[in-house]
Amino acid sequence: MDNNKIIIFDTTLRDGEQSPGASMNTAEKLQIALQLERLGVDVMEAGFAAASPGDFDAVNQIAKQASSIRVCSLARAVERDIKAAGEALAPAKFKRIHTFIATSPIHMEYKLKMKPDEVVRRAVEAVKFAKTFCEDVEFSCEDAGRSDIVFMKEICEAVIQAGAKTINLPDTVGYRLPTELALMVSEMVKFIDGRAVLSVHNHNDLGLATANSLACILAGARQVECTINGIGERAGNAALEEIVMAIKTRKDIFAPLYTDIIAKEIYPSSRLIANITGIEPQPNKAIVGKNAFAHESGIHQDGVLKHKETYEIISAESIGLEKNSLVLGKHSGRHAFKDKLAHLGFSLDENALNTAFDKFKELADKKKEVFDDDIRALVAEEITRIPQAYEIVGLLQSSAGGLASASMSINFNDKVVSDSALGNGTADAIFKVIDRISGIGGVLKDYKVTAVSQGKDALAKVDVKVEFEGSHAVMGHGLDIDTMMASAKAYIGALNSHLRIKQL
Repeated sequence: MDNNKIIIFDTTLRDGEQSPGASMNTAEKLQIALQLERLGVDVMEAGFAAASPGDFDAVNQIAKQASSIRVCSLARAVERDIKAAGEALAPAKFKRIHTFIATSPIHMEYKLKMKPDEVVRRAVEAVKFAKTFCEDVEFSCEDAGRSDIVFMKEICEAVIQAGAKTINLPDTVGYRLPTELALMVSEMVKFIDGRAVLSVHNHNDLGLATANSLACILAGARQVECTINGIGERAGNAALEEIVMAIKTRKDIFAPLYTDIIAKEIYPSSRLIANITGIEPQPNKAIVGKNAFAHESGIHQDGVLKHKETYEIISAESIGLEKNSLVLGKHSGRHAFKDKLAHLGFSLDENALNTAFDKFKELADKKKEVFDDDIRALVAEEITRIPQAYEIVGLLQSSAGGLASASMSINFNDKVVSDSALGNGTADAIFKVIDRISGIGGVLKDYKVTAVSQGKDALAKVDVKVEFEGSHAVMGHGLDIDTMMASAKAYIGALNSHLRIKQL
């Protein structure tokens, strides 16, 4: 192993999906997985195979299609989880099982209700069983940030002897400061003494996840676990883009350390995650936020115009962000469209390309200017589409005197059904008529509208979270110049996802 290389372990598809409202279907996860491969990620945690049939299917599909990236599945230190992970990962060219158990006193006493010696025994058994499915096994001390270091040494010694190749020390609740974690990592690196790779996984509860990860790297950690846009449970995880660009920008501190991440794929990766999950990075988010390269202050503007480096320590172009200018119009041909998709990082088969091109032409007829972000959103919608049980044929809407109504025609099983409904606003009327036609009642849990690009004719992107038939809430996404049509598409998309999950 090259001791100067920092292994980037991306857990967007596992820990990132645990962000409230970030659930993804298999097609969406597969598209993200392929983008992570283009990004140059070393290890991709594709999911928690034992969590559900849908999670198993997603890990398995990614394992089948990944070519150069190491595919990983998380598993608790129990035989059922590890077996599911091993079976889901079976087709992968490069695979890893990541098993874990809590090691902090509070977790062992109140969550596990186990004595320390029982925890060590369970960890060893888990690693040995995981080794029967693949050679590469990672072990995590859950809540390492609040664990006793003497006990951590004991359990890490035992799992290394059992065959673990990576030892991960997560600050599971984002409690520690950079100086504290650096001391812990430094001591554990000396103890492990090259017999395994030491990894860190830092949460952002105190806003320190990136700072903590960088401090751990300087202290000797050689794998860092992170997510695109920093998404994840609660306040999220360490952001991949922040860690990578800090190492790349501050060579005076980090050299000769490096990563294999292709920086120009950072912005496309960020936009894909935002489009699929519906979770936009905050405007002032480092590296990928809308305002990351915006300068409003007159002093700043003057300086940047004279010399960019007066106020920009990295360039927008270096992360793949180009000026959002007009790229194509209604007279553009199929070849130009295909070239633009390749430039944006999309690779579509012939059928998907034809469908995307047809939708582009429809959009170009309605919209004066078509921007890169319009095309990204349009193509992302197409390539992550699941089988459509219900499809919108037509929508009529009206609102007068505080009374809103919607009439819709929907195709189901090659039969067009039409109905109407009244609602407290047009969107409510649309959702009610879909419920009436499908016969499946939904409870709207979240509704968000964003403009994809700029201008009065900007595409509207609607993200909804809906609970159907009392089951877990599912996400739906809709894209259209008409906000109400986008809302209808989003709600129908959530309904189709719900039906797809029921089939698994």
